[in-house]
Amino acid sequence: MKMGADRMCMPSPTVDQFMDAVKKTVLANKRWVPPYGRGSLYVRPLLMATGRNLGVKPSSDYTFLVYASPVGNYHKGDLNLMVEDNVHRAIPGGTGGIKAVTNYSPVYKPLTEAKAKGFSDLLFLDALTGSNIEEGSACNIFILKGNVISTPTTHGTILPGITRKSIMEIASDFGYQVEERAIPIKEVFDAEEVFCTGTAMVVKSVASITYQGKRIGYKLGAETLAQKLHATLTGIQTGLIEDKLGWTMLID
Repeated sequence: MKMGADRMCMPSPTVDQFMDAVKKTVLANKRWVPPYGRGSLYVRPLLMATGRNLGVKPSSDYTFLVYASPVGNYHKGDLNLMVEDNVHRAIPGGTGGIKAVTNYSPVYKPLTEAKAKGFSDLLFLDALTGSNIEEGSACNIFILKGNVISTPTTHGTILPGITRKSIMEIASDFGYQVEERAIPIKEVFDAEEVFCTGTAMVVKSVASITYQGKRIGYKLGAETLAQKLHATLTGIQTGLIEDKLGWTMLID
C-alpha cells in the first residue's frame, strides 16, 4: 500500500495504523470466518480519494478503510488460460507494478470475452515485444522445468504479489532453483508444470494454455509441485504447519 500510495501521490497509513485496522476488522467479523476447508475471511485494505474537489490533480483528502467478507474457493475447476496478444494489461512506466484499480478495469472486456469461450483467465504478454509472458488478470504465473522454477521479473509492469514472494521462498526451501527473468511465450509450451499464485487462489495448477489456436496441457493432480506448495502455504496460514518464517500473527 505504501508503494502504491507513493506512486499515486496519496498519503498512506503507518505500519502500526495498518495492522491495527486489520486486527480490529478481523475481530469484529470473526463470526463470519467460514469453517475450515469451506472458504476464508477475505480482508481487503483500501485507500481512496474522498476530497470535495474536482480536477486532474491529487485529492485534498483520502480515506483508509479495511473491510472483510467470507468467500468460497476461487477459480473452481481446472484453470485454462488463453494468451491475450491484442490487449496489454500494463505498459512500462505505467502502474502495473502497484495494487491500483486502474490495472484491473482495462482487462474486463477481453476477460469477459475469453470466459464466454470457456477459458478461466487470460495470460498477458509484455507490451514492448509481445513475446514474453507477464501475468494473468489478477495472478502471477510460474513455470516448472526440471528443478528450475521460473517467473517473470517484476520490473514495473508486474505486481510483486506477497503470495508470489511466499511461494518463491517455500520453493527455494524445497530445493528448487527459483529464477526471476523474462520468459518467452515459446518456453511455456515446453514446461512440465505451470501454476498461478494470488491472494484468493493461493496456488493453483494450470491445466492448459491456448495461444493462437494451439493448446498445450500440463500436469495436474495430487503429485504436482503446485499442490505441495499450496498445502505448505495454507498449512502455515492455518497453523497446521509450524511457522518458522514469522509470517503469521495470532489475533485475540
